[in-house]
Amino acid sequence: MKRREFLWSAGAVSAGLAFCKTARLRGEEAKADRWRTFEVTTRVEILDTSGPSRIWVPTALLAPMPFQKTLASEIKADGGTVNRVDSQEDGLGIIATEFPAGVRPVLAATSRVATRDYAVGLSHIGPTSQENPELQHFLRPTKLLPTDGIVKSTATEITRGADNDAEKARAIYDWIVDHTFRDPKTRGCGVGDIRFMLESGDLGGKCADLNALFVGLARAAGLPARDVYGIRVAKSEMGFKSLGVSSANVTKAQHCRAEVYIGGIGWFPVDPADVRKVALEEPPGNRPLTDELVKKTRERLFGSWEMNWMAFNFAHDVALPGSSGRPIGFLMYPQAETKEGRLDPLAPEAFKYEITSREITAES
Repeated sequence: MKRREFLWSAGAVSAGLAFCKTARLRGEEAKADRWRTFEVTTRVEILDTSGPSRIWVPTALLAPMPFQKTLASEIKADGGTVNRVDSQEDGLGIIATEFPAGVRPVLAATSRVATRDYAVGLSHIGPTSQENPELQHFLRPTKLLPTDGIVKSTATEITRGADNDAEKARAIYDWIVDHTFRDPKTRGCGVGDIRFMLESGDLGGKCADLNALFVGLARAAGLPARDVYGIRVAKSEMGFKSLGVSSANVTKAQHCRAEVYIGGIGWFPVDPADVRKVALEEPPGNRPLTDELVKKTRERLFGSWEMNWMAFNFAHDVALPGSSGRPIGFLMYPQAETKEGRLDPLAPEAFKYEITSREITAES
């Protein structure tokens, strides 16, 4: 097929989560029930190709969640063949596009999503049911998230004395905030190789490192947990320069968050990596953990997310459909491949992409 365009829609979600009172941040208002609509477009072009080529991009999160619902999506790939491959257990949708030799490989993917700020309280803590197959899936080890060896021993030590899931989760969260740091020299969002981090003692990195460490330690402690890969799509309405975007171009705004399953509560949002981002980057910069703003952020991000962000998926060890290369650790950036092999998504020489976002709430 020379040209293929398609649309799909997802239904609305009813959210029954209780919203909690958390530490107030600058400019924060009670907006728990306010849905905002965003249109996010990814345009990908392979610049250097002489044969068949492939492009893969993640869709917005497949399943409707209390914090996000996908309204519609559109794909355009002139001269290319487009397929969508889904993995429901990881909320993963992959747009896989193949271009024959002689065709300019250009893909444009647009997602329209609605998001709302997300906060979960801890008023009814109960036992975790390990019989749920979904929870078993989020307890498994992966290539970059092993749950044995130093990961297991570290998790055991951190959670020693904790009486329930919430106390274990909080102990791990606080350990991440206290012992890691945001390293601005880290390429992209980081790799997320948690065994290397613990064995080397190098606990610096960015969101895909620090929040992966939370997820791996939580799983090793018996708590179902998952990384949530996505991208920031708007400025922060809470007054943070460091936790939002400054323009419609969000090409480098990818951000990974985390959730942990707490018995009696359900999935519980956390983001220790953003606590460290605020400490490092929020003006005047290099704020200590004792800084009042950092302390409030630390409390706020144990149990809530500001949804100026669009979620992609929970997936690890992702096999790209039709690829001759190895699985990737996670799918948060566009990916591409030519007859010469896999291209580096962070190197612009042969692989160009731009991601833009605009809010269209008033039009919805």
